[in-house]
Amino acid sequence: MDYWFRYHLAKAAIAAILLIVLVALGVPLWRAFLRAGGSTARGRAALASAATLVTALALFALVVVMANIQGATAPFTSLFPMLMGGTADGELSSTLAQVRQGLADSPTGGHTSPALGLMISDYSLYHVAMAVIATTVAALLIGMSALLWKRFAATAPSDGRTRRVLGAFGALTALLSLALIVVAVANTTNAADPAPGLLALFEGGW
Repeated sequence: MDYWFRYHLAKAAIAAILLIVLVALGVPLWRAFLRAGGSTARGRAALASAATLVTALALFALVVVMANIQGATAPFTSLFPMLMGGTADGELSSTLAQVRQGLADSPTGGHTSPALGLMISDYSLYHVAMAVIATTVAALLIGMSALLWKRFAATAPSDGRTRRVLGAFGALTALLSLALIVVAVANTTNAADPAPGLLALFEGGW
């Protein structure tokens, strides 16, 4: 668990640095695209393509940061899928069977061993972490979307390119915030009643 915590922490730090670099690169690329009034159509297309690619990579880096902060917060739970990664036989097979039985009995008031209780509480923490992360990022995106739409409204109709870029980013940030709100709600639900979700994981789901 100590190793897995450090592993996720390192990945989160690397992805965060990558995110900063991509944002620092993407902003001037979009600005260059907006200023490229006298450029050829091919030049403007190249700038738009490069800026779009950098934006997509930045979103991917953001997802990696979020996932690895979650993994560092609850490294025990993030290790669970490895138990099902190969052929379970002998002691491992018996242990997994006991876990499944204990989780199946848990909602009906069956006895929960200390080890299983720890697994359930850590699984709940895992989902609480993502609920908090998703809510925080969603709030930031909502704020960004509001600022983008405000700038969109203040931009003259004659500046069609700027309005299109601002509108596209305003819509993108709004949609992403809605998706993250759904993620936050789903993780809150799992955190409130973790046993069924954990049982699904040990039965082959996630």
